[in-house]
Amino acid sequence: MKFLVVDDSPTMRRIVINALKQFGYDNVVEAGDGIEALDVLKKESNVEFIITDWNMPNMTGLELTQTVRASTEFANLPILMVTTRGLKQDIVDALKARVNNYVVKPFTPQVLKEKIDAILNK
Repeated sequence: MKFLVVDDSPTMRRIVINALKQFGYDNVVEAGDGIEALDVLKKESNVEFIITDWNMPNMTGLELTQTVRASTEFANLPILMVTTRGLKQDIVDALKARVNNYVVKPFTPQVLKEKIDAILNK
């Protein structure tokens, strides 16, 4: 399974990618914001899962989610939002944009795995 990890923090991308590798997911591409993520989606074949931050320059994770959901090609890709935004309204807004699940930073690798498994097992 190929993951796209989107976060403007290289450190956070590394944390997520290292956790994915612990879970046996070695096929990972990355992007620093939503615009870069859309480019990666178009250029890379077979991205099957997006893990994105919300707060990023140029295009936020929420805008990325809305754009992905509006496309015919990528509309059904699983999207996990990983963010510091933990307010109830933020979670509601993300769910309205049709993210599949939501993780508030800081998180443990186990929580990340549980959220990914929950999405994949639906």
